[in-house]
Amino acid sequence: MKKLAIITTHPIQYYAPVFKLLCQRQKLDIKVFYTWGEDAANKYDPGFDKNIEWDIPLLDGYPYEWIKNTAPDPGTHHFRGIINLCLINQVNLWKPDAILVYGWGFQSHLKALRYFKNKVPVFFRGDSTLLDEKKGMKSLLRSIILKLVYRYVDHAFYVGKNNKAYFLKYGLKDDQLSLAPHAVDNERFSADKHEEALHLREQLGLSNDEVLILFAGKLEEKKSPLLLLQAVINLNDPKVHLLYVGNGALEGDLKLIAKGNNRIHFLDFQNQLQMPVMYQACDLFCLPSEGPNETWGLAVNEAMACKKAILTSDKVGCAIDLVENGQNGNIFKAGDIKDLFEKLQQLTANKAQLTQLGQQSGLLINDWNFLHIAEAIENKLLAG
Repeated sequence: MKKLAIITTHPIQYYAPVFKLLCQRQKLDIKVFYTWGEDAANKYDPGFDKNIEWDIPLLDGYPYEWIKNTAPDPGTHHFRGIINLCLINQVNLWKPDAILVYGWGFQSHLKALRYFKNKVPVFFRGDSTLLDEKKGMKSLLRSIILKLVYRYVDHAFYVGKNNKAYFLKYGLKDDQLSLAPHAVDNERFSADKHEEALHLREQLGLSNDEVLILFAGKLEEKKSPLLLLQAVINLNDPKVHLLYVGNGALEGDLKLIAKGNNRIHFLDFQNQLQMPVMYQACDLFCLPSEGPNETWGLAVNEAMACKKAILTSDKVGCAIDLVENGQNGNIFKAGDIKDLFEKLQQLTANKAQLTQLGQQSGLLINDWNFLHIAEAIENKLLAG
């Protein structure tokens, strides 16, 4: 079998299942090189303000190596957070036929792209978009840098339409691109959690005919949770509730504004095994992000796998691919509270309609799965 070395920072619940699937299918021999180092297994997440240790296995079913990270301030929050003096040597010892690098914005990852170019095929995976592009000198300089970076890439696996447009702008050609759609574990999220979801609604004091809007994620500026709160308060509909699941910098502000309002609810960060219950308890999932850097929004995939109607802003990277206006939800203009209010008003007016929209979400998300990612990687390497 051809050997593929995969270079990525740390175990991620959206990537590890793909690595496991590649091994199970036995069409490629893979090995994952984790560049953050062994400390990444239980890392501090500044967005949630706590150490995150996932409650699902992320290291089972595929071979991997921890690469020693010598960065003084290790992490994925800056370019010099990933410095591996022995990465290239360890990859070379494995003698791969190709490498696949996840993200270039770290010192060691960029070094690996440059080193392996013209030695073996260099594949790349990222999800950046043009949604936050601005004109000016900074943008011009960034454009020059990105075009230089992507010269080291032979082929990129894009996650959706916005990501493809980004790669095309910065120098890659159509024949250098393959769709490997962003995906979540659809089966795990769609597994029936009706009883647990019903219990959660009862705990929140909701009756069957009341509508629950869910926001799940970090309570931070880029995701605009305050905009959603104000819009729901403005609705002033006693049958419409809002649940925030997560923690973050804006948690205090949100709770202060919502104080005394029995339609607004808060739960702390919930781990992976509990998240399907959160989604299945709601009627409408909303991701109101204004950005910058809401490159995809995988929570939308998760909610759709749970057959929920979706409302997102147009700055959410996945919106153009996953949200069909009037079919499984709606898209509103980012930062526009009037547009958000009107869309919320339309969607929450009819709970039966939300159920129908959610059924369509479940159908639309079927093809956005781990198998399609694995097949895209296999097809490219085996065709070479």
